[in-house]
Amino acid sequence: MPDGAMHVLDVKGLKTVFRTRGGEVHAVNSVSFHLKRGELLGVVGESGSGKSVTMMSLIGLLPSPPAEIREGQVLLGERDLLKISADDLRDVRGAKVGFVFQDPMTSLNPVFNVGFQIMEPLRRHMGMSKPQARARAVELLELVGIPDAANRLNNYPHQFSGGMRQRVMIAIALACDPDVLIADEPTTALDVTIQAQILELVKELRQKLGMAIIWITHDLGVIAAIADRVMVMYGGQIVEQAPVNDLFANPQHPYTRALLKTIPSMSGAREARLQVIEGQPPIITAAPVACSFRARCAHAFARCEAENPLRRAVAGGAVDQNHDVACHWTAEARDA
Repeated sequence: MPDGAMHVLDVKGLKTVFRTRGGEVHAVNSVSFHLKRGELLGVVGESGSGKSVTMMSLIGLLPSPPAEIREGQVLLGERDLLKISADDLRDVRGAKVGFVFQDPMTSLNPVFNVGFQIMEPLRRHMGMSKPQARARAVELLELVGIPDAANRLNNYPHQFSGGMRQRVMIAIALACDPDVLIADEPTTALDVTIQAQILELVKELRQKLGMAIIWITHDLGVIAAIADRVMVMYGGQIVEQAPVNDLFANPQHPYTRALLKTIPSMSGAREARLQVIEGQPPIITAAPVACSFRARCAHAFARCEAENPLRRAVAGGAVDQNHDVACHWTAEARDA
């Protein structure tokens, strides 16, 4: 079987631009990646690095205008999601790709009970009758660990705790058995205990359902706990991607190394100061022609100002599926 047949999602050369009063902002710059069936891909980076905009671009969740997808392909199976109609894309979002947002209170409709909100995609996309949809909704609430599910269908979002609302959002995203689940920092607003419960829930659901998951976060601890592969983003580009163990054991990009140093030490050394990355992420106002991390990088040299680095396999040669990095300093140090 060709390797591409294993991919449930293939993204090639994606470029997304926002038109603002101050000019264009190039938020996603030639992003290419794939997602295998059953894989959990972690996407990390600071706020403003392009993580959420990239994933929202895939399934048409950005308002247009001001957003405009300039180039690229988003292949879900055989279909390019950038070339299908708005109606077809809505069907894809309901049936093939589930999306869990960061704040469930702003994503759930406060005037409808949760039963209606779970049943609606089942009736629209799966053609279920009302009794069938209600029975399935009960199953979904039980699947995500909400007790007394049959009665709680009648409750409204404000009657659930933050963690329970996030479970409801996951139930809605799973309603039509999607091929891909995209979770955009779904545990950020939750306390540590509830966060751990949601992460455990995702692990269980992945084992039961075998779906592919994209998990967007700035928390490297979460990535270490659940991901198979990690994609590090900066300036709207992928600067490094690797299997999770390789990334933590052998980070190649200076930005990845800096991110890992910001994780608080568990050694107990009181004198150890929390590391920070000096400076701010850039606002890219034109297609990048230089390394976007150069202003914050201790290893930057003349080539970083003159040329935007391409991703290269850590072992040398072209980009492979194991570990690649976009960095002139890393490439030249390795070649030397």
